Amino acid sequence: MWRHADESRKRFPPIEYQSQQTPKHYGITSPISLAQPKEADLVLTQKLIETLRPFGVFEEELELQRRILVLGKLNTLVQVWIREVSEVKNIPSSVIDNVGGKIFTFGSYRLGVHTKGADIDALCVAPRHVERSDFFSSFYEKLKEQEEVKDLRAVEEAFVPVIKLSFDGIEIDILFARLALQTIPENLDLRDDGLLKNLDIRCIRSLNGCRVTDEILHLVPNIENFRLTLRAIKLWAKRHNIYSNILGFLGGVSWAMLVARTCQLYPNAVASTLVHKFFLVFSKWEWPNPVLLKQPEDCNLNLPVWDPRVTPSDRYHLMPIITPAYPQQNSTYNVSTSTRAIMVEEFKRGLAITDEILLNKAEWSKLFEAPNFFQKYKHYIVLLASAQTEKQHLEWVGLVESKIRILVGNLEKNEFITLAHVNPQSFPGPKEEIDKEEFSTIWVIGVVFKKMEGPENLNVDLTFDIQSFTDTVYRQAITSKMFEADMKITAMHVKRKQLQQLLPKVAIQRSKRKHSSDGLRAMNDGSLDLSVDSDNSMSVPSPTGPSAAKIARASSPQGHIYFVILSFDGIGHGLKIFIISYLIMLIIAEDGTKPDNVGTSSSNAAQKGAAPLKRPGSPVLHDSEKKPKVDSVQQTPHLSPCLSAGPANKRPASPLGNETSKKVEEVRQRSHITSNADLSDVPILPTNPIPVVKNSIKLRLSR
Repeated sequence: MWRHADESRKRFPPIEYQSQQTPKHYGITSPISLAQPKEADLVLTQKLIETLRPFGVFEEELELQRRILVLGKLNTLVQVWIREVSEVKNIPSSVIDNVGGKIFTFGSYRLGVHTKGADIDALCVAPRHVERSDFFSSFYEKLKEQEEVKDLRAVEEAFVPVIKLSFDGIEIDILFARLALQTIPENLDLRDDGLLKNLDIRCIRSLNGCRVTDEILHLVPNIENFRLTLRAIKLWAKRHNIYSNILGFLGGVSWAMLVARTCQLYPNAVASTLVHKFFLVFSKWEWPNPVLLKQPEDCNLNLPVWDPRVTPSDRYHLMPIITPAYPQQNSTYNVSTSTRAIMVEEFKRGLAITDEILLNKAEWSKLFEAPNFFQKYKHYIVLLASAQTEKQHLEWVGLVESKIRILVGNLEKNEFITLAHVNPQSFPGPKEEIDKEEFSTIWVIGVVFKKMEGPENLNVDLTFDIQSFTDTVYRQAITSKMFEADMKITAMHVKRKQLQQLLPKVAIQRSKRKHSSDGLRAMNDGSLDLSVDSDNSMSVPSPTGPSAAKIARASSPQGHIYFVILSFDGIGHGLKIFIISYLIMLIIAEDGTKPDNVGTSSSNAAQKGAAPLKRPGSPVLHDSEKKPKVDSVQQTPHLSPCLSAGPANKRPASPLGNETSKKVEEVRQRSHITSNADLSDVPILPTNPIPVVKNSIKLRLSR
């Protein structure tokens, strides 16, 4: 019922707990505790509600009524449309009078935990004579005629086909399911497994969201306690950057199932206790043991279900959380080694904080304090997706984001990387050319390198890790015929301080620890600040190409070696100027040479093998002497795998097929831009006889 979620969800009154027994057994095991809440638990729950309010997790009553009104209009529209289709198809009038048709909701709205401004997930259920093609043709046209409808778009070829729209300012995603019924009764219960008979797979997928949501609500002892707890956990997960199914963390339905399992284990507990028990249970959960809300049932419909005894691939799922509705699926198949480790660590931190809260040593606000992702790691990989128009950019960003988990998986497999943490929040990227229209989005991945045992330097090549990711993205873009020549992916390595040059000022929080130089200033109005601490030799953004500059500098044999390799193909004039100016600033900062002497001193150093150039001492260097240090880097936005300069390195086999490889090669040619920047206003570049290693990210780690 589309009204059900809102009518049952009211403003939270002052908590007055009435003792209630739990006669029904919930879940696949007995409860851990049937203890009734104490007065202190009720007080803490009220404090939790007050803490949540400023975060906008509760919607105002006026907005709530507006959603109900919009869904009512949409439901009426569906019923009118189905009647019209029925008449066109010569359905008997006696059937048309009762043909029905209905809008169901699912997701956070159906669960009753949606936030202010959140979209609504809806399902249009139609009788058997209404085809999917009718939904994407005549119903689409009917929506287009409504003056309240804006931003209407159909995604018919998606895994779960959908129509997206804004109805009176409320974002709605509408799926379609055609049931094998002559009419759709008003009291239809989608949890009935018999409804799945004789349905095509797309209809089964569309129905799955509603069926899972309804099952969850039927499997918790107390819906209001469940909802308040889920609101708190979802807010906590978002604040701690671990809320995203597509990037390998958990999505809304997975968090809901974990909270529901906690409610089953503590059926009489109120929200304050349930939040604490949530962290207790899942910080100690022995993954990959699955989380189940009910025993799986076999309906003999021959649909694929999650079962590691039958399906070998299911045995490799790291954090299985199984949906309660048939066909049972693992909602967390995207979880990787890194994302699971990150989430388990956050569970443990959450447990420590809620322990303090229950002992009145901390307030609830501490649980929702957002950690500074951009201070958490020393090394980051920045991924930038750009396109010429806003429409192309939206499509391109959606595709790239859906594949980032592949990049994380590739990085995890690298023997020198222990963890890769992608921030679910994306940011607008910098423009390459101020006077050129371009739309770009940035994602940031924190990387932890393994600690090295020996004293020797270690060369880490991330080329193929990046390359196989970009190949996959370009291949799908070409196959789906969405690719345009100006769609680009750029990957670059940066250290902690350099992030401020790439991200908006609001994205970077000032570190509590003050640096003597105060680090780098954030981007402002598209300009990049050049006040760089030379200890953090920046990995410069540098799309590859034939026209390139390279600087090689060395210190004493006991010191560190580092390289900055860059090339200019496919890069805007403004960014070229910045890169060149930045390199000159680096040289001046290190050896005190004047700008007009840069070309001579650097070229001599490169040609002669160079007298050692010592780097000035730095507190950052001394603090991290025992940690891996990244010394050289180059990144690629292109497709061809990298060949390093050494003869021992072999070209990796392309994961693309022959036909697609030819198309990809055409993309490379179309994307190729020869560097012809006017550098008359920039000091002369240092000459460089060393050949450029193209299309790669190469790092040198030293003790």
